Amino acid sequence: MAFPITQLIPSSTTPFLPYNFPLLNLTPLSPLSLNPKIPFSTPTPPPYLNVLHHHSRRWKATSNLRCSASFPEKNHSSSPNSEDDVTELPLFPLPLVLFPGAILPLQIFEFRYRVMMQTLLHTDLRFGVIYTDPVSGTAEVGCVGEIIKHERLVDDRFFLICKGQERFRVTKVVRKKPYLVARVAWLEDRPSPSADVDVDGLANEVETYMKDVIRLSNRLGGKAEKEVGDLRRNLFPTPFSFFVGSTFEGAPREQQALLELEDTAARLAREKETLKNTLNYLSAASAVKDVFPSSSSPSSSS
Repeated sequence: MAFPITQLIPSSTTPFLPYNFPLLNLTPLSPLSLNPKIPFSTPTPPPYLNVLHHHSRRWKATSNLRCSASFPEKNHSSSPNSEDDVTELPLFPLPLVLFPGAILPLQIFEFRYRVMMQTLLHTDLRFGVIYTDPVSGTAEVGCVGEIIKHERLVDDRFFLICKGQERFRVTKVVRKKPYLVARVAWLEDRPSPSADVDVDGLANEVETYMKDVIRLSNRLGGKAEKEVGDLRRNLFPTPFSFFVGSTFEGAPREQQALLELEDTAARLAREKETLKNTLNYLSAASAVKDVFPSSSSPSSSS
């Protein structure tokens, strides 16, 4: 069992938290809660990869995060052809989605995961974070979390800060006790099938929609309007698409779908559509606020 946490991140971790945008306070009916205050950095490649792969996240309080998983038995036709493309990885099923480059704070207190942490702290500090929920079960695609800071308490609990690294697909569960270990294959985005797609231009469009969503949501939240800064921060399209996906709080299944895509253009296009729909909703809500200012806030209604 583990709790995502933010209140335990000391100020010394600030270098890992480059984004400092105001949180959005959308109305409860909003189709998407976008959180641009997601720390993000391009992950460093592990020693066994030859290519560079392309949050503190403000978690809502939780009281019972259970880590359980069951994987369907499947044979993947896209299995890697080389043993170098496959490795065994301890897995941590959680009701959240970790993206490459994102920061994830965790509190570890369940016995089997304390055992896992004891092992990781003496090896390579890397484990797989994989999304699970009671309805859809456990996903087959996850993201490696690398421990970049940790604190062990006297009662053997751990406070961790992890950074998302490369994505993986579970190909076979090796064992389930004392914790999950699976054989995984690494995932990378493939070139877009259409040579006419301007991926960089698409990323710029997504950034524009994000800025508009932030501006309107701040207005609806009663915050002073101010210019939204550079959201791309010189990120290439692929890591930027991961950053955008990491801001879609409250929609883990959509986040999982974005994580599983192996086409940067397709991921950006899907994010653009989501942001466009959210912007349309916020525009309508803003228009209602202008016409009926006294009834624009849900808290003002009886």
